[in-house]
Amino acid sequence: MISRRRFFRFSAGIGAMGISTAAYGVSEPVFQLRVTRYQVAPPRWPGDLQLKIAVLADLHVCDPWMSLQHVETIVDRTNALHPDVIALLGDYVIGHHHVTRKIPSSEWAAVLAGLKAPLGVHAILGNHDYWDDRTVQREGRGKPDARRALEAASIPVYENEVVRLVKSGRPFWLAGLGDQLAYVPARHFRQLRRIGVDDLGATLAKVADDAPVVLLAHEPDIAQRVPARVALQLSGHTHGGQVRLLGWSPVAPSGRRLAYGHVRLNCDVIVSGGLGCSIMPFRLGVPPEIVEVTLGGESALSS
Repeated sequence: MISRRRFFRFSAGIGAMGISTAAYGVSEPVFQLRVTRYQVAPPRWPGDLQLKIAVLADLHVCDPWMSLQHVETIVDRTNALHPDVIALLGDYVIGHHHVTRKIPSSEWAAVLAGLKAPLGVHAILGNHDYWDDRTVQREGRGKPDARRALEAASIPVYENEVVRLVKSGRPFWLAGLGDQLAYVPARHFRQLRRIGVDDLGATLAKVADDAPVVLLAHEPDIAQRVPARVALQLSGHTHGGQVRLLGWSPVAPSGRRLAYGHVRLNCDVIVSGGLGCSIMPFRLGVPPEIVEVTLGGESALSS
């Protein structure tokens, strides 16, 4: 099977053979930005409780592809949606080497501090946020720089933690799962028992009543094990394949079914196509997106 890295390099090379295709694929991460909307009615979510969640995933902040000015635009567009709650799904840091500047975490976190929602802004980390911190990788523990920056900007970061929120007198839980690919064994001088810091069982055990649960999980892979107790899982990581051809992702790091969009397993799962790029600054057929999820109602739609 062709790897994600090899495919993106191959795609960029093929794209370079057609100037218009290459120009579009390279410009898409910078100039294209859409809002993708889903309205879902999970079985475990009260139909009369309307909740709007804005989701930002996989920013991969860097110059010139995801500049601070571009992040400011994303913040403004997100606030204009007037969501009840904002979920940040990880991978804030750079995801490739084709950049003119690596932007310090303190700078992009300060911009994300401008996000506003009545029920707050809530974050988890992604694999790149762990991989980028050499000290955390070397020692196999500790808070990555991205987490420290977010917390300094007054944005809470959840690692196998939950928070109980209330809208219109109705409670629900937001659960943040630790990253499933946090540590890269090849970068360690010792053996690791596991590469993830996720603990689904311990996380859900902290839910103290029968109010519905929304799970934030950077990688969608965990969806196969998420129980029906959870109403909705929100994930990123895949970038929608970063290249989609007629709705099909040739490279799907979490499997074809979890590559992008809304699927229903034990619970409803929505996988964002994300905002930035990994491996190569190249997107084709999957523009950067802010995801707006409305819980409650009868139908599902995307636009």
